Amino acid sequence: MKNILIAVTGASPQVLTETIYALHTQGKPMPEVVYVITTEDSKQTLKEGLFVQGYWDKLMTDYQLPPIAFNSDHIWVITDDNGNALVDAKGVDDQSIMADFITRKVALLTQDNEVAIHASIAGGRKTMAFYMGYAMSLYGREQDVLSHVFVDDEFEFVSDFYYPTPVDCFIQGKQGEAINAKEATVTLAEIPFVRMRRQVDECIINQMETHSFSKTVSALNSANNTQVRVSISTKEKTVEVAGVKIPLTSKHLAIYLFFLSKDNRKATLDRYFEDDKTQTTDYLCVLDKMKADVRLYKTMGLEDEGQWRQKDHAELATLTKDFVRQSLNGLHKSLKDKLVPDLFEKIKVHSDGVKSGATYQISTEVLFICDEVEL
Repeated sequence: MKNILIAVTGASPQVLTETIYALHTQGKPMPEVVYVITTEDSKQTLKEGLFVQGYWDKLMTDYQLPPIAFNSDHIWVITDDNGNALVDAKGVDDQSIMADFITRKVALLTQDNEVAIHASIAGGRKTMAFYMGYAMSLYGREQDVLSHVFVDDEFEFVSDFYYPTPVDCFIQGKQGEAINAKEATVTLAEIPFVRMRRQVDECIINQMETHSFSKTVSALNSANNTQVRVSISTKEKTVEVAGVKIPLTSKHLAIYLFFLSKDNRKATLDRYFEDDKTQTTDYLCVLDKMKADVRLYKTMGLEDEGQWRQKDHAELATLTKDFVRQSLNGLHKSLKDKLVPDLFEKIKVHSDGVKSGATYQISTEVLFICDEVEL
């Protein structure tokens, strides 16, 4: 069976050499291949320490280790769906990009039953370690291992320490004192984790290999639920379903609430729809519950929300069918991006497709809670 080490790291190339050293000294299976997941900034640090300064080759030579396939091509920089590299992973949006990348790589590596994965969470940010642990719990098999590596406090975060050397090697410690790398202790601890792969329907697993992190969460959380529950917050302008919170614009959330406010959650966009000003007032009633772009009020013939609240509605415009369809398209794109298809189909605004006047409806079997009130 082929052994592969995959690690998440930040700006600490030492965790790679420490992990390999610990596997060797503790008699664990040695990897034939190593992959590292990191950011663009950290890749340069890894290359400098491991390859330019040569600590990777020094470790191989010092302990006469078997050949391990690892070079700069095996350092995977986290990218988004458009191939843009993640520079430092400090932004809010960066977290979902990081989660998607890590889970997909683990899914890919665990497809081959003749491969055993050793996943290390010793390096990288806490969120990177969490996503790696999550991915292993979801995709990991009996032959796969999750681990962390520990170093004596004296040697932790010492830039020149990469592994305990077989002979005396004095380096500068954290306080400027001379410390002997030979005397360091490095311990690799395997971390028990719940292997969910056998507990999850295989068709869900197959879907999730191409899904985003949020879609994976939604698939798992909704797998055994008989009723779908959707929580809406007008203050946050979010929709939460199956553990996934989806931010929406006021325009998209308002059209969702517009249909939810209708009898049987249904409205027909026929030739009478645009002649009925109550459609506009119904829309503005739900829009008024949230902080909204003033341009939405202008679209409805008003200057701003103040004119609406003063009940100065003489110049109120009609709610056009084009506006409704455009808003629904935007709403559905936001939902579809975050949810698995089955779940999206359950909560979207359905159309019967009648050309002369389509009827749009939200399923009455779905439980909707808006601002803690059941709709």
